[in-house]
Amino acid sequence: MKNVAVIGAGTMGNGIAHVFAQNGYTVVLVDVAAAQLERAVQTIEKNLDRQLAKAIITPQQKEEALRNITTATSVETGVAAANLVVEAATENESVKLELFKKIDAVAPQGCILATNTSSISITKIASVTQRQERVIGMHFMNPVPVMQLVEVINGYATSDAVSETIVALSKKLGKIPALANDYPGFVANRILMPMINEAIYSLYEGVAKVDAIDTIMKLGMAHPMGPLQLADFIGLDVCLSILTVLHNGFGNPKYAPCPLLVNMVASGKRGVKSGEGFYSYSHGTKELVVSEKFR
Repeated sequence: MKNVAVIGAGTMGNGIAHVFAQNGYTVVLVDVAAAQLERAVQTIEKNLDRQLAKAIITPQQKEEALRNITTATSVETGVAAANLVVEAATENESVKLELFKKIDAVAPQGCILATNTSSISITKIASVTQRQERVIGMHFMNPVPVMQLVEVINGYATSDAVSETIVALSKKLGKIPALANDYPGFVANRILMPMINEAIYSLYEGVAKVDAIDTIMKLGMAHPMGPLQLADFIGLDVCLSILTVLHNGFGNPKYAPCPLLVNMVASGKRGVKSGEGFYSYSHGTKELVVSEKFR
């Protein structure tokens, strides 16, 4: 398994491509937008330079990693020679289902199809393909080159052989795989998102302010990042999408997204990627500045 296609050149896609290329795999990074592909390759090079500055890699390893990456603007071209496809498109069920129909139609017969989804049913994604036993979840954490975990999620029909292959592959990438079964939110987000949602409810109900909530969780619970800052980092729209999957999947009101989160996403406040969420990111420094809305 040496040829990998990564579908989607956003934050997760470029990180996944980076890790595979750095570990000697031939990677085709696929996105419909040529400009996004150009930005993704620039980001990968910048992140490789960071690793070089910290002596994590050598100049030769950086050049080899970049040589391992090519780009394509069509799925047909990108997956033609793939042994593994990792889909890292937007966290939207209908988008993923359409993508997997297309990928399944053009990928080689023995190719494994993986999705980096953080909450959407692997079984449902697999159901639109003719290879349900070869569809699996491969949920990397952001930032991919730094975070060690890969949550490996077996769909209802995923074969043991495919699961074992992806676990072994994750280890070859220097990651630590953890197996989960296909239920809403899997493990990571089934536990994380209710915590983030409760932090937003604490703000919404006036229990405490943004900086107090995050400080209490960082200093009191030894979390490296407070839940509201983490929500901004993940993307408030992504948090809302995952909570909606949990709420719909379990039918339990404890997963209902906080109205404040719903309103923020509706207003275009999506966190880091939009420049504002619970914090403001438009001042050009790494200092955490609480959004004016919550001061």
